[in-house]
Amino acid sequence: MKKFPGYLNNEKIYAGGKTLVYRAIRENDQKSVILKTLQAEYPSIPDINRLKCEYQISYQLNIPGIIQVYGLEIHEKNIAIVQEDFNGIPLKNFSKTGSIPLTEFLEIAIQLSQTLSDLHQNKIIHKDINPFNILINSKTRQVKITDFSMASCLQTESYQQVNLLEGTPAYMSPEQTGRINRLLDYRSDLYSLGITFYELLVGHLPFQTLDPLELIHCHISQRPPSPSQLNSKIQTVISDIVMKLIEKNAENRYQTALGLKSDLEQCLKQYTSKGEILSFPLGTLDHNSQFLIPQKLYGRSDEIAKLLSAFDRASNGRAELMLISGYSGIGKTSIINEVYKSTFSKKGYFTQGKFEQLQKNIPYFAIVQAFRKLLQKILTKNSEEINYWKNRFLSFLGNNGQIIIDTIPELELVIGPQAPVLEIEPTEAKNRFNQVF
Repeated sequence: MKKFPGYLNNEKIYAGGKTLVYRAIRENDQKSVILKTLQAEYPSIPDINRLKCEYQISYQLNIPGIIQVYGLEIHEKNIAIVQEDFNGIPLKNFSKTGSIPLTEFLEIAIQLSQTLSDLHQNKIIHKDINPFNILINSKTRQVKITDFSMASCLQTESYQQVNLLEGTPAYMSPEQTGRINRLLDYRSDLYSLGITFYELLVGHLPFQTLDPLELIHCHISQRPPSPSQLNSKIQTVISDIVMKLIEKNAENRYQTALGLKSDLEQCLKQYTSKGEILSFPLGTLDHNSQFLIPQKLYGRSDEIAKLLSAFDRASNGRAELMLISGYSGIGKTSIINEVYKSTFSKKGYFTQGKFEQLQKNIPYFAIVQAFRKLLQKILTKNSEEINYWKNRFLSFLGNNGQIIIDTIPELELVIGPQAPVLEIEPTEAKNRFNQVF
Protein backbone atom coordinates (compact mmCIF):
# COMPACT_ATOMS: atom_id res chain seq x y z
CA MET A 1 0.00 0.00 0.00
CA LYS A 2 1.32 3.42 -0.95
CA LYS A 3 1.52 6.09 1.73
CA PHE A 4 1.62 9.87 1.44
CA PRO A 5 2.81 12.17 4.24
CA GLY A 6 -0.07 14.21 5.65
CA TYR A 7 -2.73 11.58 4.88
CA LEU A 8 -4.03 8.87 7.23
CA ASN A 9 -6.01 5.63 6.99
CA ASN A 10 -5.34 5.00 3.32
CA GLU A 11 -8.07 2.60 2.17
CA LYS A 12 -7.75 1.20 -1.35
CA ILE A 13 -11.11 1.46 -3.09
CA TYR A 14 -10.16 0.83 -6.72
CA ALA A 15 -7.34 -0.74 -8.72
CA GLY A 16 -7.15 -0.08 -12.45
CA GLY A 17 -4.69 -1.19 -15.08
CA LYS A 18 -2.18 1.53 -14.17
CA THR A 19 -3.77 3.46 -11.31
CA LEU A 20 -4.78 2.98 -7.68
CA VAL A 21 -7.45 4.96 -5.86
CA TYR A 22 -7.43 5.42 -2.07
CA ARG A 23 -9.78 7.04 0.41
CA ALA A 24 -7.79 8.90 3.08
CA ILE A 25 -8.06 11.53 5.82
CA ARG A 26 -6.13 14.75 5.28
CA GLU A 27 -4.34 15.50 8.55
CA ASN A 28 -4.42 19.30 8.46
CA ASP A 29 -8.23 19.55 8.36
CA GLN A 30 -9.40 15.95 9.01
CA LYS A 31 -11.22 16.00 5.67
CA SER A 32 -11.95 12.80 3.78
CA VAL A 33 -10.36 12.91 0.31
CA ILE A 34 -9.64 10.61 -2.60
CA LEU A 35 -6.06 9.98 -3.74
CA LYS A 36 -5.47 8.77 -7.29
CA THR A 37 -1.94 7.49 -7.85
CA LEU A 38 0.03 5.27 -10.21
CA GLN A 39 0.22 1.57 -9.51
CA ALA A 40 3.80 0.89 -10.62
CA GLU A 41 6.55 1.28 -8.05
CA TYR A 42 8.62 3.08 -10.67
CA PRO A 43 6.08 4.56 -13.10
CA SER A 44 7.13 5.51 -16.62
CA ILE A 45 7.54 9.12 -17.68
CA PRO A 46 4.52 8.93 -20.07
CA ASP A 47 2.30 7.61 -17.24
CA ILE A 48 3.48 10.38 -14.90
CA ASN A 49 2.86 13.00 -17.57
CA ARG A 50 -0.61 11.58 -18.22
CA LEU A 51 -1.50 11.90 -14.52
CA LYS A 52 -0.15 15.45 -14.45
CA CYS A 53 -2.16 16.30 -17.56
CA GLU A 54 -5.30 14.88 -15.94
CA TYR A 55 -4.67 17.09 -12.92
CA GLN A 56 -4.10 20.20 -15.05
CA ILE A 57 -7.30 19.67 -17.01
CA SER A 58 -9.44 18.84 -13.96
CA TYR A 59 -8.04 21.57 -11.71
CA GLN A 60 -8.92 24.41 -14.09
CA LEU A 61 -12.57 23.35 -14.36
CA ASN A 62 -15.19 24.84 -12.07
CA ILE A 63 -18.11 22.62 -13.00
CA PRO A 64 -20.59 21.22 -10.43
CA GLY A 65 -20.92 17.94 -12.30
CA ILE A 66 -17.28 16.86 -12.16
CA ILE A 67 -15.22 15.63 -9.23
CA GLN A 68 -13.40 18.62 -7.71
CA VAL A 69 -9.60 18.43 -7.67
CA TYR A 70 -7.74 19.94 -4.69
CA GLY A 71 -4.12 19.48 -5.70
CA LEU A 72 -1.24 17.32 -6.88
CA GLU A 73 0.95 15.62 -4.26
CA ILE A 74 4.52 14.62 -5.16
CA HIS A 75 6.59 12.73 -2.61
CA GLU A 76 9.79 10.89 -3.55
CA LYS A 77 8.72 8.41 -6.26
CA ASN A 78 4.99 8.79 -5.57
CA ILE A 79 2.59 11.19 -7.26
CA ALA A 80 -1.14 11.53 -6.58
CA ILE A 81 -4.11 13.69 -7.50
CA VAL A 82 -6.07 14.82 -4.43
CA GLN A 83 -9.82 14.88 -5.13
CA GLU A 84 -13.02 15.48 -3.24
CA ASP A 85 -14.63 12.49 -1.56
CA PHE A 86 -18.06 12.57 -3.15
CA ASN A 87 -19.24 9.43 -1.33
CA GLY A 88 -20.17 8.14 -4.74
CA ILE A 89 -20.05 4.73 -6.33
CA PRO A 90 -19.57 3.99 -10.03
CA LEU A 91 -22.80 4.16 -11.97
CA LYS A 92 -21.91 0.68 -13.25
CA ASN A 93 -22.22 -0.70 -9.71
CA PHE A 94 -25.36 1.31 -9.01
CA SER A 95 -27.17 -0.22 -11.98
CA LYS A 96 -25.62 -3.70 -11.94
CA THR A 97 -28.86 -5.29 -10.77
CA GLY A 98 -30.44 -4.41 -14.12
CA SER A 99 -32.33 -1.50 -15.64
CA ILE A 100 -33.38 1.43 -13.44
CA PRO A 101 -36.78 3.18 -13.19
CA LEU A 102 -37.52 5.64 -16.00
CA THR A 103 -37.88 8.70 -13.77
CA GLU A 104 -34.56 7.97 -12.11
CA PHE A 105 -32.94 7.40 -15.50
CA LEU A 106 -34.19 10.74 -16.82
CA GLU A 107 -32.97 12.65 -13.76
CA ILE A 108 -29.52 11.08 -14.09
CA ALA A 109 -29.44 11.63 -17.86
CA ILE A 110 -30.34 15.32 -17.52
CA GLN A 111 -27.54 15.89 -15.01
CA LEU A 112 -25.02 14.16 -17.26
CA SER A 113 -26.15 16.13 -20.30
CA GLN A 114 -25.65 19.41 -18.45
CA THR A 115 -22.20 18.37 -17.23
CA LEU A 116 -21.15 17.27 -20.71
CA SER A 117 -22.38 20.60 -22.09
CA ASP A 118 -20.29 22.45 -19.50
CA LEU A 119 -17.23 20.41 -20.44
CA HIS A 120 -17.68 21.03 -24.15
CA GLN A 121 -18.16 24.75 -23.59
CA ASN A 122 -14.78 24.65 -21.83
CA LYS A 123 -13.37 23.03 -24.99
CA ILE A 124 -12.78 19.66 -23.30
CA ILE A 125 -13.38 16.31 -24.99
CA HIS A 126 -13.54 13.64 -22.29
CA LYS A 127 -12.98 10.63 -24.60
CA ASP A 128 -13.89 8.01 -21.99
CA ILE A 129 -17.50 8.54 -20.93
CA ASN A 130 -18.78 5.29 -19.44
CA PRO A 131 -20.53 4.11 -16.23
CA PHE A 132 -17.19 3.38 -14.55
CA ASN A 133 -16.19 7.05 -14.86
CA ILE A 134 -19.55 8.38 -13.66
CA LEU A 135 -20.06 8.42 -9.89
CA ILE A 136 -23.45 8.59 -8.21
CA ASN A 137 -24.25 9.40 -4.60
CA SER A 138 -26.80 6.72 -3.72
CA LYS A 139 -28.50 9.01 -1.17
CA THR A 140 -28.79 12.28 -3.10
CA ARG A 141 -28.77 10.73 -6.60
CA GLN A 142 -26.31 13.43 -7.69
CA VAL A 143 -23.94 12.27 -10.42
CA LYS A 144 -20.45 13.48 -11.26
CA ILE A 145 -17.99 12.67 -14.04
CA THR A 146 -14.44 11.70 -13.15
CA ASP A 147 -11.21 10.41 -14.77
CA PHE A 148 -9.84 12.94 -17.26
CA SER A 149 -6.77 10.84 -18.05
CA MET A 150 -7.68 10.71 -21.74
CA ALA A 151 -9.30 14.13 -22.06
CA SER A 152 -8.16 16.66 -24.64
CA CYS A 153 -8.27 20.45 -24.55
CA LEU A 154 -9.17 20.54 -28.22
CA GLN A 155 -12.30 21.31 -30.18
CA THR A 156 -11.35 18.79 -32.86
CA GLU A 157 -8.70 16.10 -32.64
CA SER A 158 -6.58 14.67 -35.39
CA TYR A 159 -7.29 11.22 -36.77
CA GLN A 160 -6.98 8.54 -34.10
CA GLN A 161 -4.03 6.20 -34.64
CA VAL A 162 -5.21 2.67 -35.30
CA ASN A 163 -2.74 0.98 -32.95
CA LEU A 164 -3.15 3.52 -30.13
CA LEU A 165 -6.73 3.08 -28.97
CA GLU A 166 -7.74 5.48 -26.22
CA GLY A 167 -10.94 4.84 -24.35
CA THR A 168 -13.05 1.88 -23.28
CA PRO A 169 -13.87 -0.27 -26.35
CA ALA A 170 -17.44 -1.09 -25.29
CA TYR A 171 -18.35 2.63 -25.20
CA MET A 172 -16.10 3.96 -27.98
CA SER A 173 -17.43 6.00 -30.91
CA PRO A 174 -16.70 4.81 -34.48
CA GLU A 175 -14.40 7.77 -35.11
CA GLN A 176 -12.48 7.11 -31.88
CA THR A 177 -11.52 3.62 -33.09
CA GLY A 178 -9.24 5.15 -35.73
CA ARG A 179 -10.70 2.75 -38.32
CA ILE A 180 -12.67 5.32 -40.27
CA ASN A 181 -11.68 8.48 -42.06
CA ARG A 182 -13.20 10.89 -39.54
CA LEU A 183 -11.88 13.43 -37.07
CA LEU A 184 -12.82 13.13 -33.41
CA ASP A 185 -14.79 15.98 -31.82
CA TYR A 186 -17.31 16.63 -29.02
CA ARG A 187 -19.90 14.39 -30.61
CA SER A 188 -17.76 11.36 -29.77
CA ASP A 189 -18.63 11.95 -26.09
CA LEU A 190 -22.32 12.01 -27.01
CA TYR A 191 -22.00 8.60 -28.66
CA SER A 192 -20.35 7.18 -25.52
CA LEU A 193 -23.09 8.74 -23.40
CA GLY A 194 -25.66 7.07 -25.66
CA ILE A 195 -24.09 3.66 -25.09
CA THR A 196 -24.18 4.38 -21.34
CA PHE A 197 -27.87 5.34 -21.54
CA TYR A 198 -28.61 2.16 -23.51
CA GLU A 199 -27.02 0.03 -20.80
CA LEU A 200 -28.87 1.86 -18.02
CA LEU A 201 -32.23 1.33 -19.72
CA VAL A 202 -31.84 -2.23 -20.97
CA GLY A 203 -29.52 -3.66 -18.35
CA HIS A 204 -26.78 -4.67 -20.78
CA LEU A 205 -24.60 -3.19 -23.51
CA PRO A 206 -25.80 -3.01 -27.13
CA PHE A 207 -22.75 -5.02 -28.23
CA GLN A 208 -21.93 -7.76 -25.74
CA THR A 209 -18.85 -9.36 -27.26
CA LEU A 210 -15.66 -9.20 -25.18
CA ASP A 211 -13.34 -9.22 -28.20
CA PRO A 212 -11.99 -5.65 -28.69
CA LEU A 213 -11.71 -6.03 -32.48
CA GLU A 214 -15.22 -7.44 -32.69
CA LEU A 215 -16.46 -4.49 -30.60
CA ILE A 216 -14.80 -2.04 -32.99
CA HIS A 217 -16.43 -3.83 -35.91
CA CYS A 218 -19.84 -3.54 -34.19
CA HIS A 219 -19.43 0.17 -33.44
CA ILE A 220 -18.55 0.87 -37.07
CA SER A 221 -21.04 -1.28 -38.95
CA GLN A 222 -23.66 -2.93 -36.71
CA ARG A 223 -26.92 -1.31 -35.64
CA PRO A 224 -28.20 -2.77 -32.36
CA PRO A 225 -31.90 -3.32 -31.62
CA SER A 226 -33.49 -0.28 -30.03
CA PRO A 227 -34.15 -0.29 -26.27
CA SER A 228 -37.91 -0.35 -26.87
CA GLN A 229 -37.52 -3.48 -29.01
CA LEU A 230 -35.83 -5.24 -26.12
CA ASN A 231 -38.15 -3.89 -23.44
CA SER A 232 -41.65 -2.80 -24.40
CA LYS A 233 -41.95 -0.81 -21.15
CA ILE A 234 -39.38 1.70 -22.41
CA GLN A 235 -41.09 4.69 -23.98
CA THR A 236 -40.55 4.97 -27.74
CA VAL A 237 -39.32 8.57 -27.52
CA ILE A 238 -36.65 7.63 -24.96
CA SER A 239 -35.57 4.79 -27.20
CA ASP A 240 -35.38 7.14 -30.20
CA ILE A 241 -33.21 9.58 -28.22
CA VAL A 242 -30.74 6.83 -27.37
CA MET A 243 -30.63 5.57 -30.96
CA LYS A 244 -30.02 9.11 -32.19
CA LEU A 245 -27.07 9.40 -29.80
CA ILE A 246 -25.44 6.21 -31.09
CA GLU A 247 -25.72 6.98 -34.80
CA LYS A 248 -22.60 5.89 -36.67
CA ASN A 249 -22.34 9.19 -38.51
CA ALA A 250 -21.62 12.09 -36.15
CA GLU A 251 -23.72 14.44 -38.32
CA ASN A 252 -26.81 12.33 -37.55
CA ARG A 253 -26.37 12.42 -33.77
CA TYR A 254 -27.29 15.17 -31.37
CA GLN A 255 -24.91 18.01 -32.13
CA THR A 256 -24.90 19.44 -28.60
CA ALA A 257 -25.42 18.13 -25.09
CA LEU A 258 -27.82 21.03 -24.44
CA GLY A 259 -30.02 19.91 -27.32
CA LEU A 260 -30.09 16.46 -25.75
CA LYS A 261 -30.86 17.90 -22.32
CA SER A 262 -33.81 19.85 -23.72
CA ASP A 263 -35.41 16.69 -25.11
CA LEU A 264 -34.79 14.77 -21.89
CA GLU A 265 -36.41 17.54 -19.84
CA GLN A 266 -39.43 17.43 -22.13
CA CYS A 267 -39.66 13.67 -21.54
CA LEU A 268 -39.42 14.06 -17.76
CA LYS A 269 -42.05 16.80 -17.75
CA GLN A 270 -44.52 14.68 -19.72
CA TYR A 271 -43.85 11.50 -17.78
CA THR A 272 -44.21 13.25 -14.41
CA SER A 273 -47.49 14.94 -15.33
CA LYS A 274 -49.12 12.34 -17.60
CA GLY A 275 -47.44 9.04 -16.81
CA GLU A 276 -46.48 8.65 -20.46
CA ILE A 277 -44.41 10.43 -23.09
CA LEU A 278 -46.10 11.46 -26.31
CA SER A 279 -44.07 11.61 -29.47
CA PHE A 280 -42.44 14.94 -30.36
CA PRO A 281 -39.78 16.06 -32.87
CA LEU A 282 -36.31 15.45 -31.48
CA GLY A 283 -33.54 18.00 -31.59
CA THR A 284 -35.64 21.12 -32.17
CA LEU A 285 -33.35 23.09 -29.82
CA ASP A 286 -30.19 21.26 -30.86
CA HIS A 287 -28.35 24.22 -32.36
CA ASN A 288 -24.56 24.10 -32.49
CA SER A 289 -22.88 27.47 -32.03
CA GLN A 290 -19.75 26.10 -33.72
CA PHE A 291 -19.36 25.83 -37.46
CA LEU A 292 -18.50 22.20 -38.22
CA ILE A 293 -17.82 21.21 -41.80
CA PRO A 294 -19.35 17.77 -42.54
CA GLN A 295 -16.59 15.19 -42.75
CA LYS A 296 -17.43 13.66 -46.10
CA LEU A 297 -15.95 13.75 -49.56
CA TYR A 298 -17.73 15.66 -52.28
CA GLY A 299 -17.51 14.89 -55.99
CA ARG A 300 -15.62 11.62 -55.54
CA SER A 301 -18.49 9.13 -55.49
CA ASP A 302 -17.50 7.52 -58.82
CA GLU A 303 -13.89 6.96 -57.74
CA ILE A 304 -14.94 5.55 -54.37
CA ALA A 305 -17.51 3.27 -56.03
CA LYS A 306 -14.82 1.86 -58.35
CA LEU A 307 -12.50 1.16 -55.43
CA LEU A 308 -15.24 -0.50 -53.39
CA SER A 309 -16.24 -2.64 -56.38
CA ALA A 310 -12.63 -3.75 -56.73
CA PHE A 311 -12.54 -4.59 -53.03
CA ASP A 312 -15.74 -6.64 -53.33
CA ARG A 313 -14.24 -8.62 -56.20
CA ALA A 314 -11.02 -9.14 -54.25
CA SER A 315 -13.09 -10.34 -51.27
CA ASN A 316 -14.33 -13.16 -53.49
CA GLY A 317 -10.84 -14.42 -54.23
CA ARG A 318 -9.67 -12.25 -57.11
CA ALA A 319 -6.48 -10.20 -56.97
CA GLU A 320 -6.65 -6.67 -58.34
CA LEU A 321 -4.31 -3.71 -58.62
CA MET A 322 -5.64 -0.17 -58.79
CA LEU A 323 -3.40 2.90 -58.87
CA ILE A 324 -4.56 6.38 -57.90
CA SER A 325 -2.65 9.32 -59.34
CA GLY A 326 -3.00 13.07 -59.11
CA TYR A 327 -1.32 16.28 -58.07
CA SER A 328 -0.19 16.75 -54.48
CA GLY A 329 -3.09 17.84 -52.24
CA ILE A 330 -5.83 16.81 -54.66
CA GLY A 331 -7.24 14.25 -52.20
CA LYS A 332 -5.73 10.87 -53.09
CA THR A 333 -5.25 9.87 -49.44
CA SER A 334 -8.79 10.95 -48.52
CA ILE A 335 -10.23 8.70 -51.22
CA ILE A 336 -8.14 5.76 -50.02
CA ASN A 337 -9.21 6.34 -46.42
CA GLU A 338 -12.86 6.09 -47.45
CA VAL A 339 -12.22 2.49 -48.48
CA TYR A 340 -10.74 1.72 -45.06
CA LYS A 341 -14.13 1.68 -43.33
CA SER A 342 -15.56 -0.87 -45.77
CA THR A 343 -12.58 -3.21 -45.55
CA PHE A 344 -12.67 -3.19 -41.76
CA SER A 345 -16.45 -3.72 -41.60
CA LYS A 346 -15.91 -6.90 -43.64
CA LYS A 347 -13.03 -7.93 -41.37
CA GLY A 348 -10.46 -7.41 -44.10
CA TYR A 349 -6.95 -6.02 -43.80
CA PHE A 350 -6.21 -2.54 -45.05
CA THR A 351 -2.76 -1.22 -45.84
CA GLN A 352 -1.48 1.52 -48.07
CA GLY A 353 1.71 2.83 -49.61
CA LYS A 354 2.55 6.02 -51.42
CA PHE A 355 5.13 6.85 -54.08
CA GLU A 356 7.01 9.78 -52.58
CA GLN A 357 8.71 12.35 -54.78
CA LEU A 358 11.84 12.31 -52.60
CA GLN A 359 12.04 8.50 -52.57
CA LYS A 360 12.30 7.90 -56.30
CA ASN A 361 15.68 6.23 -55.84
CA ILE A 362 14.14 3.36 -53.83
CA PRO A 363 12.58 0.66 -56.06
CA TYR A 364 9.05 -0.45 -55.20
CA PHE A 365 8.93 2.12 -52.39
CA ALA A 366 5.12 2.30 -52.13
CA ILE A 367 4.66 -1.49 -52.28
CA VAL A 368 7.36 -2.07 -49.67
CA GLN A 369 5.78 0.61 -47.47
CA ALA A 370 2.36 -1.06 -47.76
CA PHE A 371 3.74 -4.50 -46.86
CA ARG A 372 5.67 -3.10 -43.89
CA LYS A 373 2.45 -1.55 -42.52
CA LEU A 374 0.58 -4.81 -43.09
CA LEU A 375 3.21 -6.80 -41.21
CA GLN A 376 3.16 -4.31 -38.33
CA LYS A 377 -0.60 -4.92 -38.01
CA ILE A 378 -0.15 -8.69 -38.15
CA LEU A 379 2.38 -8.48 -35.32
CA THR A 380 -0.29 -6.97 -33.04
CA LYS A 381 -2.48 -10.09 -33.38
CA ASN A 382 -2.56 -13.17 -31.17
CA SER A 383 -0.13 -16.06 -31.65
CA GLU A 384 -2.69 -18.18 -33.52
CA GLU A 385 -3.23 -15.52 -36.18
CA ILE A 386 0.50 -14.77 -36.46
CA ASN A 387 1.14 -18.50 -37.02
CA TYR A 388 -1.50 -18.51 -39.75
CA TRP A 389 0.33 -15.74 -41.58
CA LYS A 390 3.71 -17.35 -40.91
CA ASN A 391 2.62 -20.56 -42.62
CA ARG A 392 1.05 -18.65 -45.47
CA PHE A 393 4.17 -16.58 -46.13
CA LEU A 394 6.47 -19.60 -45.91
CA SER A 395 4.32 -21.58 -48.33
CA PHE A 396 4.84 -18.86 -50.94
CA LEU A 397 8.45 -17.95 -50.20
CA GLY A 398 9.93 -21.39 -49.66
CA ASN A 399 13.69 -21.03 -49.14
CA ASN A 400 13.73 -17.45 -50.43
CA GLY A 401 12.50 -15.71 -47.27
CA GLN A 402 15.78 -13.88 -46.66
CA ILE A 403 15.47 -12.14 -50.03
CA ILE A 404 12.34 -10.36 -48.83
CA ILE A 405 13.61 -9.87 -45.27
CA ASP A 406 16.50 -7.82 -46.68
CA THR A 407 13.90 -5.39 -48.06
CA ILE A 408 11.13 -5.77 -45.46
CA PRO A 409 12.81 -6.52 -42.08
CA GLU A 410 9.46 -6.89 -40.25
CA LEU A 411 8.88 -10.16 -42.10
CA GLU A 412 11.55 -11.89 -39.99
CA LEU A 413 9.49 -11.18 -36.85
CA VAL A 414 6.65 -13.19 -38.40
CA ILE A 415 8.42 -16.10 -40.14
CA GLY A 416 11.60 -16.23 -38.06
CA PRO A 417 15.25 -16.21 -39.19
CA GLN A 418 15.81 -17.64 -42.66
CA ALA A 419 18.75 -19.36 -44.30
CA PRO A 420 21.06 -17.07 -46.29
CA VAL A 421 20.69 -17.18 -50.08
CA LEU A 422 23.43 -17.84 -52.57
CA GLU A 423 25.46 -14.91 -53.84
CA ILE A 424 24.90 -14.49 -57.58
CA GLU A 425 25.58 -11.92 -60.29
CA PRO A 426 23.72 -8.56 -59.93
CA THR A 427 21.54 -9.12 -63.00
CA GLU A 428 20.54 -12.59 -61.83
CA ALA A 429 19.98 -11.29 -58.29
CA LYS A 430 17.63 -8.63 -59.66
CA ASN A 431 15.66 -11.21 -61.64
CA ARG A 432 15.49 -13.49 -58.59
CA PHE A 433 14.23 -10.66 -56.39
CA ASN A 434 11.58 -9.66 -58.94
CA GLN A 435 10.35 -13.24 -59.18
CA VAL A 436 10.10 -13.70 -55.40
CA PHE A 437 8.72 -10.24 -54.71
